[in-house]
Formats: sequence, C-alpha cells, structure tokens
Amino acid sequence: MTSINKDIHIVASDLDGTLLAPDHKLSLYTKNTLKTLHQSGFTFVFATGRHHVDVDGIREMAGIPAYMITSNGARIHDPENKLMFSRNVPENLIPAIIRQLSHDENIFIHLYRHDEWLISHADQRLKDFHNESGFTYRLFDVNNPPLDGVSKIFFTHKHRDHEILTGYETELNQQFAGQVTVAFSSPWCLEVMGPGISKGHALDVVARSLDKSLAQCVAFGDGMNDIEMLTMAGTGLVMETAHETVMATIPHIQRIGSNEHDSVARYLEEHLLATANCIAS
Repeated sequence: MTSINKDIHIVASDLDGTLLAPDHKLSLYTKNTLKTLHQSGFTFVFATGRHHVDVDGIREMAGIPAYMITSNGARIHDPENKLMFSRNVPENLIPAIIRQLSHDENIFIHLYRHDEWLISHADQRLKDFHNESGFTYRLFDVNNPPLDGVSKIFFTHKHRDHEILTGYETELNQQFAGQVTVAFSSPWCLEVMGPGISKGHALDVVARSLDKSLAQCVAFGDGMNDIEMLTMAGTGLVMETAHETVMATIPHIQRIGSNEHDSVARYLEEHLLATANCIAS
C-alpha cells in the first residue's frame, strides 16, 4: 500500500462515483469527515466535470469553505466564489462540434454556459442525477446554439452506449485535434472543453495560489477526466469501481474502495486525519 505524504496540505476529490454516494448525495459520514478535515487545517477542493453552480450547492451542503474545479478544469473558483481561472470552448468551433453528433437521435447534447445548463431535449434521468443541489437544465436549439461563455459541451447517450460514444470520441479528436480537449467523465458522458484543460492543471493553479505544490496534494477520482489529476498530484488514488479503461491507463495508481462505502472519507480519516492528530498530540 502506498504511504501518504506527511506534508499533504490539499485534498482534491471528484464527485460522482468518488466522493458522492451512489444516490449522488454526500453521506452524513462524508460531511462530518470533510468538516473535521477543514478544522484540522487542510484545504479541500471539489474537482469535477459538473457546473460550478451545481457544485456551489453541494459545497454549501458540505458546510466547508472549499475551492471548486469545475467543467473538468475550465473553471476554478475560490472559497469566496471568486473566479480564479476560466477558459471557454472556442466560439468558432461550437457549431461544428454540435453538428458532429446532432444527426444521432439517441444523443443528448449539453452546454455549460455562464450560469446555465442547456440541453437539446429533456432527460429526466439527468435531472434526477443532480438532485442534491437542485441545479437543472433548460432546452436550447441545436441549430442556433449560443457561442459565448461555453465552458463545456458534452454528450450523453439515451441507452448509455459507451461503444457508440467511443466512436464519436475518435471522430472529435480527429477533426478538432489540438483545438479542444476531449475526455469521458463517465462511460456514458463524453465531454469537450477548450484546449489544454484538465483537472490536473487546474489543481496546480490552486496549489500555486496557496504557495504549495502538487506534491503536497492528494487526489481521488474514478474517470478518464481524472487521469491528469491523479498522476500529477503527490498522491493519487482511484476508486476500485472505476471503468476498466481508467484502470488500464493508470495501473500503478493505488486503488481504494467504492463510493458506496464512503471510501474517500474513510481513507482520509485513516491516513490523513489520524496522522495529523498524532503530530498534534
């Protein structure tokens, strides 16, 4: 088992499939652990593909000041909700990116734009997915999409067909190579951000703002959009329930349990808070 760096100051965690329980909510045990973590002097970072408005609601329920890395790193907010970093999908590419998949009637097309979540047609499953914060979508016309302030475009499949989305991933990477960042946040959610965007580089921005380094960070995740963060942090930990593609990409990263068993909170309590208490005593 990998030992955790005793000089850790920053804890960053993905949400869905990682910190949140299977019902997409913070368990009471996790909430209490996060509060203890904050009281012990650690800085917490929510690092997710979700929209910053959505995550702000979750942060409020957690009851701690925390940094927010959202839209996979396209937005960074500090604990006072001040925007620290922002990079949009290039406006001139948005219509072409949407056209690439708009012919498929099984594909839902989403935009995160400013403080909004836009979707091509209604999907009750995804509305339920964000039941913790109350953040929800409104419809938009794929033939006349807004172009400004788009942090992320993402695609979900009606039948959660990962293989079809993988094919579209290849097409997008071929057509827009070097102009955008393409990644899966889950096997059924394909995402497109601006160039050079990742949670790992966003975590570096947060660490530097605190006069710390990535070596002083521990990070948790389960998706392909977590790869950079898990490999760039001083200590990276991947959920045992992560998709096989993630496991194959980072076979050297230590695995911990599942979100069903509050494994992030339990790891923090055992390896970080216990160590901090020993040092303090």
